[in-house]
Amino acid sequence: MKKTLAIVTLCMLSVLGAAAQEKVETISPVDNGKALVNPGMGWMLYYYSNVLDNYGSKLSAEDTVEDFPGVGTVFLRLPWAFLEPEKGKFNWEIIDTPAQRWLQTGRQMAFCISATENWTRQGTPQWVFDEGAKCYEVNGYLEPDYDDPVFLEAVEHLVSEMARRYDGDPSVSFFAIGLYGMWGEGHTVLTTPVHGKSWGFESQKRIIDIYTKYFKKTQLCISDDFAGHDDRRARFEITDYAKSKGVTIKDDSILVQNKPNSWFHAGMAQLFWPDVPVILEHEHYGGSLARGAWDKELLLKAVEDYHASLLSIHWWPREELEANRDIIDRINRRIGYRINMEKAEWPRVIRKGEPFHIRSSWKNVGVAPCYGGGYPCFTVKNSKGGIVAVLVDTGMNVKDLAVAAPGEATAVWSDHEFTVAQAFTNSFGTFSRACQAGDYEIFFSVGTAYGTPVLALPYGGDDGHRRYKMGKIRIDN
Repeated sequence: MKKTLAIVTLCMLSVLGAAAQEKVETISPVDNGKALVNPGMGWMLYYYSNVLDNYGSKLSAEDTVEDFPGVGTVFLRLPWAFLEPEKGKFNWEIIDTPAQRWLQTGRQMAFCISATENWTRQGTPQWVFDEGAKCYEVNGYLEPDYDDPVFLEAVEHLVSEMARRYDGDPSVSFFAIGLYGMWGEGHTVLTTPVHGKSWGFESQKRIIDIYTKYFKKTQLCISDDFAGHDDRRARFEITDYAKSKGVTIKDDSILVQNKPNSWFHAGMAQLFWPDVPVILEHEHYGGSLARGAWDKELLLKAVEDYHASLLSIHWWPREELEANRDIIDRINRRIGYRINMEKAEWPRVIRKGEPFHIRSSWKNVGVAPCYGGGYPCFTVKNSKGGIVAVLVDTGMNVKDLAVAAPGEATAVWSDHEFTVAQAFTNSFGTFSRACQAGDYEIFFSVGTAYGTPVLALPYGGDDGHRRYKMGKIRIDN
């Protein structure tokens, strides 16, 4: 009888142990609605907007405007004449100094170098004209002949030097193809009627070709004004060509005119946004406001219509923030990509060397794809924060998550098998990585295929490295 009771007791303990091992933990985290700072998305502060005083000049050296939610990029647009005042002698300090203030906070930089300006006599350095490049005088300033071989040779050398210095650097969000047209925006509508010179598709294509010859990794963009500033068509020869070269568009500018002319090229953006990030520049806020063209709701609508990844702060940043904080908060919940983990399920107890599954569902509630992609990762950590196991779900790439209208994104499930401290056996014996049995914490993140977190997610419980606490897990021998 005692023997029978002992057997029954052992069987019950075995069943209870199996039940404990099979117990599933579940989490359904809630998006906290906060602004995210992630690569290739969010607000970009115009530190230089052609004029060196606009709009970072009032900021102290330590001020990176972190109180403006969602600022992920500092944008530096300035004339070529300031960057290379003498042939072959580059004033890199003029852009590297302000850029480093933002880079040390984990944010990115972007550039546009122009060849024509109307607020100073010339955007192109004088030495280019002294070497024989043709130019035209228009209302007191000089515009280069964009077809001139001397000009093009100097442009190519400049672009090659910029690419050698910046191409492929993950700190660079994008580089604008700016050495053509007024303010680097690709249009000559203000100048060609005066001097009678006309530049067309071949001239624009030649400039694009110079940039794409040297920039092989960093995202390039052209202004929508390459196609004309007020032509509402969706397709143009020059934008089709740019797309074929991997170049995206930057709309310069929205909210310049009153409704119904608040913007012209949302249709153009439809060719680009499924594959490359679309960039928006709103009109100088003060000027737009003075003309009655500023409309907060339209600003959000532009982000939606263009599926925009980046949006300018085109004014003194805190003035713009103070007057528009409500819409800025709403834009931050939609601009670019916003990756949500809707649900995760994992076993409460696992055994070393034995496979188990983690199921998780993910969706993108932003307006644009996560172009750089990333893989869910589940990191097991001990009580001191030490990493015990890194489990990457390479079956799910957040780049593939579809975008949808607000509130309509659909979650995608992934079910991935993992093993902690897998055992290997050969003729010399059985070996496994040292891993002590015990209770641990498990975190989720999105990043590289080898488990480095990259993306900020809209949740609390951050360990300081963009990993977010899920709950507990026990590892048994």
